[in-house]
Amino acid sequence: MKNTKLGHLEVSRIGLGAMTMAGTYTSEGSLDDSESIRTIHRALDLGVTHIDTAEVYGPYLSEELVGRALAGRRDQVVIATKFGLIAHTGNGSTPGAVDSSPANVRAAVEGSLRRLGTDRIDLYYQHRVDPKTPIEETAGAVSELIAEGKVVHFGLSEAAPDTIRRAHAVQPVAALQTEYSLWTRDVEDEILPLLRQLGIGFVPYSPLGHGLLTGQIRTVDDFRDDDWRKTNPRFTGENFRRNLAIVDEVRAIGAEIGASPAQTALAWILTRGDDIAPIPGTRRVARVEENTAADTIELTADQLERLNTLRPAAGERHDEVNMAAIDR
Repeated sequence: MKNTKLGHLEVSRIGLGAMTMAGTYTSEGSLDDSESIRTIHRALDLGVTHIDTAEVYGPYLSEELVGRALAGRRDQVVIATKFGLIAHTGNGSTPGAVDSSPANVRAAVEGSLRRLGTDRIDLYYQHRVDPKTPIEETAGAVSELIAEGKVVHFGLSEAAPDTIRRAHAVQPVAALQTEYSLWTRDVEDEILPLLRQLGIGFVPYSPLGHGLLTGQIRTVDDFRDDDWRKTNPRFTGENFRRNLAIVDEVRAIGAEIGASPAQTALAWILTRGDDIAPIPGTRRVARVEENTAADTIELTADQLERLNTLRPAAGERHDEVNMAAIDR
């Protein structure tokens, strides 16, 4: 596995997202904590050094699994986790509540350190921008944690250009995490040029289009009702049927080089810059083996051109509520 750098932080070119280990995509079968841990171990054996999680995944379950899996192997791995979508206030915690106040950041980091079984978090992201707390205050709180040794690098997720600039002026940002794939390319217009200007790395999440670019999904009729993709605009009605055409082209190109659609989609992302380190998520050993093999795939100039000129995805990438929480 080749490595790259996010700012000054070295990571494997392909990482592992641990969100689905907490059951985010419920139509993919029941959870199996033992299989999730085996998946993390297999990723490490294959050269993956970048594991991404968040306190809100589960909540807490994903961090707990990552902590259990990395026991005895902590120093082999860059651990990334996120704060800001659980309010640690009053008599308990409130998942889904956006809170990046300094007090909440301090409460969040202690819980994450405990669950992950570590004394430091290598990359600590603000999960979503908190409109109630100036980004300078949040960045300042993380800067204090860095000075204390509890955090090593600061990251942002789904932040707008002005927010990135303001945060970076207070505490250098190592990485921005935002959705990016063959069907979500809006970051290319303004975000990516800004990151390169500032020396910030880019971590694409959902590089396989929430599973669609794996080529394994041809209908959502059998998705469980609590699988959030069932209400995602890109997975509904005519949008879904149109988006299958994107998958079909990715599959055709992959067939030319003996690669799966997922490997083809990941190989494309790796051509977009040496400062890009995608984190495809899975809780299956077979899938992590498939995904990491994309690091060895070479696409021809003609194949890249065909992928670069695919039609844009039909539909917004999130529903109205979630769209309101990004790019701010």
